Amino acid sequence: MNLSWGKNSVRSWREYRLRQRAALRESNRISHEDEHLERRLLADLLGSDDGEEPDTSDEPSAPPAAAPATASTTGTTQFGEMGRPMNRQSPFYLGFVGALGALIAIGLWHSLGRLATTITILVVALFLTLALNPIVEWLGRRGLRRSLSVAIVFVGVIVVFVLLGLLVFPPVITQGTQLVQEAPSYVDRILNARWVQELDKNYDVVDKISEEFNKRLTDENFIGSVLGGVLGAGRAVVNGVFQTFTILILTLYFLASLPKMKRVAYSMVPASRRNRVAQLSEEVMRRTGSYAIGQVAIATVNAVLSYVMMSILGIPYAAVLAVLVGFLGLVPMVGATLGAVLVCLVAFFDEPRSALIAGIYYLVYQQVENYVIAPRIMQRTVSVPGAVTVVAALAGGTLLGVLGALLAIPVAAAFLLLVDEVLVPRQRHQ
Repeated sequence: MNLSWGKNSVRSWREYRLRQRAALRESNRISHEDEHLERRLLADLLGSDDGEEPDTSDEPSAPPAAAPATASTTGTTQFGEMGRPMNRQSPFYLGFVGALGALIAIGLWHSLGRLATTITILVVALFLTLALNPIVEWLGRRGLRRSLSVAIVFVGVIVVFVLLGLLVFPPVITQGTQLVQEAPSYVDRILNARWVQELDKNYDVVDKISEEFNKRLTDENFIGSVLGGVLGAGRAVVNGVFQTFTILILTLYFLASLPKMKRVAYSMVPASRRNRVAQLSEEVMRRTGSYAIGQVAIATVNAVLSYVMMSILGIPYAAVLAVLVGFLGLVPMVGATLGAVLVCLVAFFDEPRSALIAGIYYLVYQQVENYVIAPRIMQRTVSVPGAVTVVAALAGGTLLGVLGALLAIPVAAAFLLLVDEVLVPRQRHQ
């Protein structure tokens, strides 16, 4: 009985191997030479037990494989006989390999933590590349070479950043200088206020504040912390400028070499799936770039109309607030609302009536943007359900902050595309 059971097991194993080789042959993942060599090995290992040859009637004949080298069959080389291989089932081997894998995983995790800033720069550069690539391709369809199209688009980006800098920095510097010059008068107004006089009469507040201020000025630890904070702020500004410059340079390189990068990435995909992967990847990149351009267009419209409204109402710092409204408008869901709240707060401290009018304006504008402007601009970009948009924005904001919120919706759209085109059809055929 044991002999018959062993033969049945060998026969079942052969049938399983034949079915597996047939499936691999259909998907072009096994060659006839490898198949013939595998049949020879299978016959040597299993065919000697019962004297039967494997059934290969359904397989095409292939030329016999070349005989292996003498060193691999005899176990000897010119330097002597080879020893037995290490026992991979030994506890020492398993423990050593497992500990080595754990150490490598821990090292990779710490390396990723240190490379967080670099990875963020790469992600931002790739996102800008996908956002600017549709403009480059549009210029290419008009007969321009890609290098010239990339140069035109990049010069346009530099001009936009320079104009924004000229629009924002001079008012900030001027108004900051005015604030420093008028600071003593503000202090005098506060000290001469009636409620401050009452507090000083009852609790001697002014003398206590002056004493505390003089004590802080003579405290070396306090001065050191203040100077450290100032130096830290300056270091953050320098790092921000350097990172912005690095992002622009990487975006230029990515734009110039994007077709080559895509060809290299597609060449690493198996040939049987390369066409489908390329089509899905192109659609994902198209949707991402279209979404970025559409979001920038909507934020620009919001910023321009806000500047016109603030200029009419006489709200101070109109140019700076308009730029802030435009940048906040890039954040999905809550960005436009945050910009409106910021404008209304500044207007309230200047003139409460202007704040009321600005609030009514933004309430009406939000409806127009949600039902007229955004659908017309986003009609060829992404289509993400509202619940998925909320969840994706919350998850992206939690993981990567503002950058995560910006990337959340195109990533969700790409995920939904892959689900519709890959997962759902595969489930239908199972």
